[in-house]
Amino acid sequence: MSSTALLTQGGIWFLLAYLTSLILIGFAGKFATKEESLKEFYLGGQGFGVGVLFLTMYATQYSGNSLIGFAGSAYRNGWFFLVGVTFMIAIVGGYLLYAPKLYPLSKKYNFITLGDYINFRYNSQLLTYIIVGISIFALSNYMLTNLKAIGYIMEYVTGGSIGFTEGIIFMSIIMVIYETLGGMRSVAWTDAIQGVLLFVGVIIIFSVVMIHYGSLEANTTLFLQNKPELFLDVTLSNQITWLSVLILIFFGIAVYPQAIQRIYSAKNETSLRHSLSLMVIMPLLTTLPLIIIAIIGSAHFPDLDKTQSEEIILLMLQKLTHIEGMGIVITLFVAAAIAAIMSTVDSAMLAIASLFTQDIYHKYRPNSSQKRLTYMGKIFSWFIMTIMVLLAINLPSTIWWLIQIKLEILVHIAPAIMLGVNYKNISSKSILYGLIIGVSVTLLFLLTPLPSKPFGFHAGVLGLGLNFLTIFMINLKNKNGLGKHL
Repeated sequence: MSSTALLTQGGIWFLLAYLTSLILIGFAGKFATKEESLKEFYLGGQGFGVGVLFLTMYATQYSGNSLIGFAGSAYRNGWFFLVGVTFMIAIVGGYLLYAPKLYPLSKKYNFITLGDYINFRYNSQLLTYIIVGISIFALSNYMLTNLKAIGYIMEYVTGGSIGFTEGIIFMSIIMVIYETLGGMRSVAWTDAIQGVLLFVGVIIIFSVVMIHYGSLEANTTLFLQNKPELFLDVTLSNQITWLSVLILIFFGIAVYPQAIQRIYSAKNETSLRHSLSLMVIMPLLTTLPLIIIAIIGSAHFPDLDKTQSEEIILLMLQKLTHIEGMGIVITLFVAAAIAAIMSTVDSAMLAIASLFTQDIYHKYRPNSSQKRLTYMGKIFSWFIMTIMVLLAINLPSTIWWLIQIKLEILVHIAPAIMLGVNYKNISSKSILYGLIIGVSVTLLFLLTPLPSKPFGFHAGVLGLGLNFLTIFMINLKNKNGLGKHL
């Protein structure tokens, strides 16, 4: 890490003003709250139109991993990682597989959480608890990776003046304040600002890199000199890895509980449909520029290790600090990176709190008032944030490894959602057994000396295949197959 701060004094003041505005939005969300209820607090009263809904989905999907983990992977893999654009488009494809049918059900039966749908569809409290437990584990992991990312960024851009630990604590306090003030409404409104910052920041940084570092074509000589391995042919192993990751992302990220919360929060089906349509093009305008930037950076900054590679964009900007006006560009990028992370962490925290409150606490305290339930959700938000901060500070794990573990477990809830809304005869028994077998096989490969990628595929993909196979075989045995398509 460089001891030279990337942010000027003016940049720091801009960042502080931005963070202060988020607190103010939290108060605005609180004042806009019409009643003390879980629907109002966790779904914003189900009144989000296309603008807010699209921006909150966009800001949530493009996390700190987009700016750090994805960039690092692109640096290490070169243009092979252009497949990352396909990965992000696949997420929207996953939404389209279930969201159009889940949304009207959520309106009709007043779903608040993923657990509400699972319990409604399968009438199994055990299955609901297992899926809620997996969801909370994955969301906690999501919070953890992004909190670590925000610590790295704050330490780097301030030249160590704000340490890794201090950065995590400071930003976490801000997030939990505005989230507990206004719930989903505050989170969505801050996401709208953060989404705009992220998009504008990526486009401006991409333009700056093209001007000062040159295009991919202009860097051909440097690539041949410093990164000749980037010109190697794609191997079968590469193709298997890409397919494996594509499956993880399609069935994993698309069923994140915070994404399902946003589906529930749509004002109407038109708002949801238009928002998803806009999401399809965003990988070309966000992921693709970031990957190109990182690939160009690999020619100018060769031989970075895995940790250093995740700082490639910041390294490229640091080299340009002598250029007039770069302070503004760097400040904008830092704000965009922080915005991407915050929009992810606050959404995960809100989803965890809603799952705990509605699917666990409410089941044990069924007579609790809506005001009491909302209060308990807020308290739990502070609790889970405290735990995640402690883990982020003390757990020595790379961001990409943590993301893999999270997705390899989370994918196993996809059959319950995607099959459940599309086929009416899927039994709760088949979903439960498929889930247990799939997760067990995945953990067997991840936690034992067995290879974590059997046959080149991630353990979670192998487990998911067995999950689907188990569901099919049990329903076939019951002589109804998957049943009629809804």
